[in-house]
Amino acid sequence: MNIAQNSFEKCIKCTICTVYCPVAKANPNYPGPKECGPDGARLRIKSLDYYDQALKLCTNCKRCETACPSNVNVGDIIAVARGKFEKKVINPKLMRDFILSQTDLFGTLSTPFAPIVNKITDSQIIKTVMHKTIGIDKHKALPKYSLGTFRNWFKKNAPDQEQYPRQVSYFHGCYVNYNDPDLGKDLLKVLNAMNIGLKLLNKEKCCGVPLIANGFHDKARKNARFNVKNMTEAVEKFNTPILSTSSTCSFTLKQEYPHVLDVDNSQVVDKIEYITSFLLREFMNGNAPKLKEINKTIVYHTPCHLERSGLAIFTIELLRAIPGLKVIVLESECCGLAGTYGFKKENYDVSMKIGKHLFETIKNSDADYAITDCETCKWQIEENTHLKTIHPINLLAQGLTV
Repeated sequence: MNIAQNSFEKCIKCTICTVYCPVAKANPNYPGPKECGPDGARLRIKSLDYYDQALKLCTNCKRCETACPSNVNVGDIIAVARGKFEKKVINPKLMRDFILSQTDLFGTLSTPFAPIVNKITDSQIIKTVMHKTIGIDKHKALPKYSLGTFRNWFKKNAPDQEQYPRQVSYFHGCYVNYNDPDLGKDLLKVLNAMNIGLKLLNKEKCCGVPLIANGFHDKARKNARFNVKNMTEAVEKFNTPILSTSSTCSFTLKQEYPHVLDVDNSQVVDKIEYITSFLLREFMNGNAPKLKEINKTIVYHTPCHLERSGLAIFTIELLRAIPGLKVIVLESECCGLAGTYGFKKENYDVSMKIGKHLFETIKNSDADYAITDCETCKWQIEENTHLKTIHPINLLAQGLTV
């Protein structure tokens, strides 16, 4: 049985999940994770009429799960319920949800024409039209595409990677492939400086988290099975770890596949690892690249899914290992964007209210950079603080001496 479906029995009704929920604090219309999750699951077993559209207000940030003393998969219960019981209504919002969730489709279509696409989507006229028609909020800047994909760039550089005695496999995800190939290139530089070569999976698709968030669970399940198949082939053929530079992709590959999509990843789950935990272990075992001093001040924002994974400490300690760097670790709180959630007109005000304290803290920090492991946190922070926000790998690459 799906883990999320069965875990409501462990709920002791303490409501700490609701106390920690950023949406419940910002939106009085949201009943909170306990009522939508474990309490609702008990009712939905009796009758599907108890399905409540308020479940759409959940951001799937997982902070309820991080706080739960009984280890209830509260967010997963809500996500599974949406996937099973939510009725798709043909209206402009369905078109909006389709556009926001089909990252491979629109990435493939847009990267060959990136400068034109970026200019069009950045137009205030286009933003206003989308706001009034399909419900993408006019205040939001849509992610910019790269001219060409990381995967195509890598094909030219793949032969050089074979010379390294150790290899790792890389799940690059949609963001690196279509939006920020430089992050993948920086990862390659860092690993090569540690005498480690990089491989890509034979094929991969979107990890599925935007599909889950927008109710397209069948498509997410197909992607999950496809990715597990290709990860399994890589492990069987090369016996390499499978690294991700996205805290959300890593979390989804490991946790959401079995818990939300009911896709068995047991053959590969122990091989999937978020990049900073892999790198910190290498550093501690004496395999650190030569780094010059970076005499800058950074503020570090912990993404929600990394907090849920318990892996933020690896990123923090990795940053502290960079010579000359002053690391300010911010209070762990949601930025409010939550993937595609904050792009939606009906969620924008709540999204901004959730992130307000974080934005103010960063603006007052006098830092040179903000650092975060999540691409959507990066977009939200840059848009609302105007401070350049980069991934820990980008910073490590800046510090390489060769």
